[in-house]
Amino acid sequence: MASRVAIVCLLGTALALAACDKGSPSNGQAPAADIAGSDEVSSDEAPATGAPKADKIDRSHKGEAAPAVSFAAPGGTGGPTTLASFKGKPVLVNLWATWCAPCVKEMPTLDAAAAALGDKVPVLAISQDMEPAKANAFLAERKFTHLKPYLDAKLALSTAYGASLPTTILYGADGKEIWRVTGDMDWTGAEAKKLLAEAA
Repeated sequence: MASRVAIVCLLGTALALAACDKGSPSNGQAPAADIAGSDEVSSDEAPATGAPKADKIDRSHKGEAAPAVSFAAPGGTGGPTTLASFKGKPVLVNLWATWCAPCVKEMPTLDAAAAALGDKVPVLAISQDMEPAKANAFLAERKFTHLKPYLDAKLALSTAYGASLPTTILYGADGKEIWRVTGDMDWTGAEAKKLLAEAA
């Protein structure tokens, strides 16, 4: 039994390390995940300023329900929750980790977007760190006041999505996916605001 647990842990670590390319291009973007059946990639040109842009805006999963896996909610006990518990209002899910450079890069803009969206569209920044204390410390040290420490130390969500980090997914109030973005994005920029407007 112990050897099976060790194998699972090693596989989880390998997945986590493969998910985020620390040696990403100079613009800080993570490479897009090869998602089976994904045939829609944003064809918009990057702004003339050369501002970084997400690798992929994927709508091939539109209408799909969120995976039924649990992760730890913030708060005293950090008890388990699922994405289904947020059904009834749109929700923005961001999978990130402290060791993922593109994740760290976009985090300030994600916190600003969470402030702007307020209760209308909750922003769930769900850490894929296998050591939850690191994620908690990261958010506290950088004083991100609008992002709460949701934790997924078992990597259940990134495994279910087959996701590279960062990956951000917008769900509608019906609990169905609208789009997902692979790679870092300026969540306060014009492109992001246009995407987030689809939550209405």
